[in-house]
Order: sequence, then structure tokens, then C-alpha cells
Amino acid sequence: MDILLVFVAALFMLLGIIGSFLPILPGPLTSWFGLLILHLTDAIPMNWTFLGIWLAVAIIIWLLDYFIPAMGTKRFGGSRYGMIGTTIGLLVGLFSPIPFGIIIGAFVGALIGELINKNDKDVALKAAFGSFLGFLTSTFLKFIFAVIYLGLFFMKVWEYKSDLF
Repeated sequence: MDILLVFVAALFMLLGIIGSFLPILPGPLTSWFGLLILHLTDAIPMNWTFLGIWLAVAIIIWLLDYFIPAMGTKRFGGSRYGMIGTTIGLLVGLFSPIPFGIIIGAFVGALIGELINKNDKDVALKAAFGSFLGFLTSTFLKFIFAVIYLGLFFMKVWEYKSDLF
């Protein structure tokens, strides 16, 4: 049973890395569930402090994923309308059937929000570019933490390999 749980946990680790790029899956949270499943084995003792700290980190990264694109919009001269447009665009893009909908949605949402705010096209494009950079930053951050979770997974498996296999 332990070997099956290790393979399921490894699947969650892989899904966590994939989820770093796909907006449907929360990458670090999915990876954390992989760590939780790994700790459910009989061979690896449950460490609630370890799991609690990394859960808190995963939740913070998950929340930042929704705020970083809006912060990028503001940093590049966007207004409150641009930040609201970015958030709405992210949500619309998340559920749109088009490829890269979340990227396009964030960019177009910021652009529309700035144009509604009566900014000229140059300011609106700059703010939309800031939104795009914010999205790339949040994706990179999620990927880095998913890889850290994968490293923690391999560290635990290696530490208890004689008990697991």
C-alpha cells in the first residue's frame, strides 16, 4: 500500500508542476497534497509542523497568484480601473475556451479598464504590458515552489527509502 501511495503522491507532484502553468490547477497546493499523501504512508512519520508550514506557503503563493498581475498593472502606471480590469480579465480568461485565455484575458482586461478610465492608448498598453509581466512573474513563482515541493518529496522518499521499498 505504501508504494501505491508514493506513486499517487508522485502523480500529485507532477500535476503540481503542470499546474504552475495551467490556471485550472493550483500548482503549489496540488504539490502540497502530494506531500500529504506521502506522509500518509506507514513508512514516513506524520510531521504536522512540516506539513503546516508548507501548507501556509502554498496558500500564500495561491493567493499571490491572483494579486501579482494586478500589482504589475499598477506598477506600470495603471489605475484602479486597470487593476479591476486585470482581475476580471483573469477570471474571464480562466473560463474561456480559447488557448492562453488567462494571459489574453489579463492583458485585454487591463487594456479595457485603462481605456474606460479615459487614459490614452499608450498608457493603457503600458498598463496591459505590466499585467502580462505580473502574470509571468506569478507563473514563475508557482513553478519555483512546485519544484521546491518536488525536492522535498524526493528528500523524504530518499530519507525513508529503506522503509518504503
